[in-house]
Order: sequence, then structure tokens, then C-alpha cells
Amino acid sequence: MKTTKQLLLSGLLLLAATLQAQTLKKFSIDLTDDAKAQMVCFLPEKPSGRAIVGVPGGGYSMLSNTHEGYLASEWLNKQGIAYFVVNYRLPNGDRTKPMGDVMKAIRIVRDSAAVWNIHPHDVGIMGFSAGGHLASVISTHADYEVRPDFTILFYPVISMEERLSHKWSCRNFLGEEGQKNPELVKDFSTQNAVKRHLTPPAIIIMANDDRLVPPVTNGVAYYSAMRNAGNECSMYIYPGGDHGFGFGPWFKYHDQMLTDLGNWLNARQTPKQDAIRVACVGNSITDGHGIDMATQYGYPALLQKKLGEGYWVKNFGVSGRTLLNKGDLPYMNEMAWKDALAFNPDIVIIKLGTNDSKPQNWQHSAEFKSDLEQMITSLAPSLAQSVNKKSKKVAKKGLSQESVKPRILLCTPIPALKSFWNINDSVIVNGVIPMQLEVAKKYGLQVIDLHTLFSNASDLIQPDGIHPNDKGVQRLADIIAEQILQNSAK
Repeated sequence: MKTTKQLLLSGLLLLAATLQAQTLKKFSIDLTDDAKAQMVCFLPEKPSGRAIVGVPGGGYSMLSNTHEGYLASEWLNKQGIAYFVVNYRLPNGDRTKPMGDVMKAIRIVRDSAAVWNIHPHDVGIMGFSAGGHLASVISTHADYEVRPDFTILFYPVISMEERLSHKWSCRNFLGEEGQKNPELVKDFSTQNAVKRHLTPPAIIIMANDDRLVPPVTNGVAYYSAMRNAGNECSMYIYPGGDHGFGFGPWFKYHDQMLTDLGNWLNARQTPKQDAIRVACVGNSITDGHGIDMATQYGYPALLQKKLGEGYWVKNFGVSGRTLLNKGDLPYMNEMAWKDALAFNPDIVIIKLGTNDSKPQNWQHSAEFKSDLEQMITSLAPSLAQSVNKKSKKVAKKGLSQESVKPRILLCTPIPALKSFWNINDSVIVNGVIPMQLEVAKKYGLQVIDLHTLFSNASDLIQPDGIHPNDKGVQRLADIIAEQILQNSAK
């Protein structure tokens, strides 16, 4: 019979052999010139194209990068997932250090996607405890180029209010002065930073008996913010396990947790790398006001289903926004607009103008055309160049956009059946639409006349008289899909 030591040695050798078979290559990359921050990389033998950037916890005072870092590599590589553990610099009151390290890691992963067999739009982030806070900060605050595509949070610190969270994580991240700044505390309590459509889908994993980071004011608060925004989010709270179980096999619900996490990851639908990108730019009608879980049931989500996997449709709608830059809530001041540009779309659906009809906004009507032109030429700078070169021909014939990327479809507003929020259909008909048509002619844009197509269609509108109901958003998706597919077939 083998001794206990022999059995243990055999087990370790078997584990090492298994890990070697699943992990093709392990190496480290310095993230700072002084090597104080590093990324440890685990590339799988059989890559699925998915990648996860790991962010260990430690209260922002140390790094727990074993069970909350490297230990996950075996399971993830077995799933074909490339894994990158970020040993970030501790903030000591300077939050830009760990934030910068993690964002740089995501940028490197995406920049190296072709070499490492990674889909650049299937890069997630996984954080534990204080690392969960950092992962949620990157998910809510980072620019589009370095924002993850999905988020995994293990027993995360979310609140930066000491009385609701882990005191030392709050102090170490914001510093003593930062803790005295209510705006910073609010902003980096990341449940307050969740944005509809823009914050990536998340899964939150916690234990009910966590005595270090209260689940209700942290992980549950993030879930509530995501669900209230209509964003995709799942939450698993296990009966026990306290805090800090990570990927440790000692966690009583370890196998169940891996099954739950694996099922969530497997259910994710990743866009094809060569998919035609469609950006839906607009106000509350695009955003999905009055449509529960608009991320899944708003018109852009339904448009995605209509167009199929050859297209990648993203919702950049923001409620209440105006095209007018001097309006009360200008769209081009929003993160959604910056994201829409960074998305580098092939097709853009612009549906703005409804809120511009309000008296406080339409007083700036003289600038409506120029602001619309600014939006169009920001999306497609070559259109501006063509107009400047061919101004005489354009005035006579208009300009064709057939060879210009992105292709822009300009929608007229749907009818305002009631004057809710001071929205004025007469202004839409006699002011907004004529200016839209004039600009569309100048730049050779395709126009979708939703105002006409939705006339006498009160059964498609919510009781407020402004927003499409469930049938209305389906009709909207059908109309736009037909226009996209008809033109694509020519």
C-alpha cells in the first residue's frame, strides 16, 4: 500500500500533469516600467476565443493572488478561456494606479487578441472582494476601448461608504481626503455608476454569512442597480462560506459554484468577429422607456434577432436627450455618444428630435441643422470632405452615401399623440422633420419616415402618447430591419 506522502505526491503530480495539458503557455508581462505591476498570463491548450482578466482582492492593502488569482487558471483553461491575473499596484489613496494597471492589462489582451487566439469582444473581468470593487469600477467608469465585455464579481466591495462596506478598502482606495469628498464616495460606490445598456452584463457570487463585506449593501446593491437599469445580471448567494473563498476547493459549494459560473459563461452570446456593426443612437424611444428589461426587449434587441448573427446591434439610446447641443440634455455630451463612436459602426440608426420639440429646446432651432450635421460628420468624416469638394453638385443633386462608412439611416420622430413633457408634434412636423430632410438630402442619407409609418397607430403607443409599447417596438424593429436588409441586398 502507498503511504500518505506517496498518495499526496501522486496527487500533486497528477494535478501538475493535468494543468500542463490544459495550459499551453504561462508567462508574465510587466505593466509598469519599474515592474511594480505585472500580468501573469495563462493561455489554454484549446482556446475558445474567450478571455478573462483576473483582479485579486486584499482590501487594497495586499494582493490575495493565490485562491483569488492563480488558482482559477486550471478551471478556466480547461474551458478554453485565456486567463490573465493582474498584480496591480496598491492605491495608497491614489486610485489611478490600480485602475490604470487593470485598464492597461485589458488593452494588451485586446491588442494581442490575434496572437493569443482571443476574440477581442469576448474579454471579461473577474474580481474578488476589493478586486471586485476594482472590476466594477472598470466596468462602469472605463472608456469603451478598455471596458470589459462581461463582469464576474466574487463577494465584491461595491460601496465606498465605510459604514456600509469594508472600511479599509474604502480608505485605501479613496484615501483620507477622498473619504471626506461626498461626490467621490458616491461616484465610486459603483451601484451609482451603472448605466443602462452600457455597463456590461454581470454575475455576482457571494455567501449569505459574509461578515466582512455586507452582501446587501454591496453585491445586492450592484445587482439591484443593474436590474433597475434593465441590464443583464445574475446573482448567486450560497448559504455559507463567509468571505474570501475564491476558487478554493475548501468552499463547501465549490463544485456547485463552478457549475453555476460555467452555465452563465456558456449562455453568453458573443458577436461574430466579422459581424456588421449596427449602432442605435437616440432618445428614450431607442433607450426603451416603459419596456421592462429593454436591453432584451427594446427595439434594438429585437432588431438584433431580426437581423441574425451576421449583425451586431448595440443600443446607445439615452432617455430625455436632444440633438440640439444647447438643449436641456444634449445627446452628444453623453458617454453613450462616445461609446457609439468608439464602437466603429458600419450602420448607424439615428432617431432623435422628439425632445428637441419642447419649448425650452426649440428656442435654439436655428442650430438644429448644424448640430445634426456635426453628428453626421463625426460619424462619417469622409461625408464632410465629399460635401466640401462637391458643394455645387450637392446643392443640385445631393450626395450618395453608398461608399461611405458608416451607412447612416436617419429616422423622423414617430408622432407625439399627446403633449406629455411639453413635446409638440406640430413642431416635429413643421420644424424638426423638414430640417432632417434637408440635411439628409445634402449628405445623401437614407431616411426612414417613422412619423408617417406610425400615423393612425395609437395601438402601438403607450398611454403617454409618446413611446412605443411592446407591439410598437416590434413594429419599429421590423421597419428598420427591412430597410437595412433591402439596401444590403442591392
